[in-house]
Amino acid sequence: MEYILNFKNLNKSYLPQVGGKNASLGELINAGIRVPPGFAVTTESYLRFITDTGIKDDMSRILSEMKAGDMNSLNATSEKIQQMIRGAVMSEGIRSAIDEGYGELCIFCSLESLPVAVRSSATAEDLPTASFAGQQDTYLWIQGLDQVIEKVQRCWASLYTARAIDYRIKNNFPHDKVLISVGVQKMVNSKAAGVMFTLNPTDGDLSKVVIEGSWGLGETVVSGSVNPDKFVVDKVMMETTDVTVSTKHIECVYDIEKGETVDADVDEKMQCVCCLEDKEVKGLVKMAKNIEGHYGCPMDIEWAIDKDLTFPDNLFIVQARPETVWSQRKAKSVIGKKSGRQLLMEQAMKRIKLPS
Repeated sequence: MEYILNFKNLNKSYLPQVGGKNASLGELINAGIRVPPGFAVTTESYLRFITDTGIKDDMSRILSEMKAGDMNSLNATSEKIQQMIRGAVMSEGIRSAIDEGYGELCIFCSLESLPVAVRSSATAEDLPTASFAGQQDTYLWIQGLDQVIEKVQRCWASLYTARAIDYRIKNNFPHDKVLISVGVQKMVNSKAAGVMFTLNPTDGDLSKVVIEGSWGLGETVVSGSVNPDKFVVDKVMMETTDVTVSTKHIECVYDIEKGETVDADVDEKMQCVCCLEDKEVKGLVKMAKNIEGHYGCPMDIEWAIDKDLTFPDNLFIVQARPETVWSQRKAKSVIGKKSGRQLLMEQAMKRIKLPS
């Protein structure tokens, strides 16, 4: 039984063992994409934890006693199960495996107490027909083994938030069939971060890559708490066709005194400054095209730029999943009866100057 698995040893076939998010990170690494190093605490660890601690049967009983359609019952059930998972004592075998994984990661990154992101990765995440992504917890800038252990258990517990329980019921996913893994990944000390799509999410245009970003960690962009800068880039010509620089009032940063990430005010001089340089935009688009080419479908990607490194080594992908909005719509031509490829080639040929 493997309690942890290094990201570099994973690919999409490992989804049952490490969940959608972690399997995707391994797939990206093995496709040559720059991803922060880390490891996955496997679903086997979670199953062994709830079995060895004796809470598995109690969880099933509490869920069976929940009153369907009763929000108070749903919330009470969620709180009981989460308290059980957070309060149980992890076995020495699982704890030692996480200790070893975190220790090796610290050595690899040459830091004694490496800051890491601890992210949930459920086995039903990133499926083209379900929206489990984002339902479980993520913790940023976690340092030290004890903190990592605590956050791993909190991620396990988040499999039973009221929202997650309700979603599984409404979509006929048996609770015991959705398992959870946890990713422990080196933090990117982000100068800027955000998301990008290998199509235009407003109209489904496959000839564009759209990037949205802001200062600091990417949580402000993902949560929608800031109006991000936006870049629309032509895939063929690699030219930015539209740029919107927003006023970015807040940024998610690590507060040393508080020991946690906080939303802080952005310096007034930087609020209206574009968060990406031209070369960074082109670098991200190149990565996005490589990822789309590897997966063979439009992608929804999270990126970060490390302030401690120089270009292009400062560009990192921290998550990628198939785009699920436009990709589920019936394919049809954008203009008349021309295919997406025909439109792309027409656009490219317009830019080619023939010798006179």
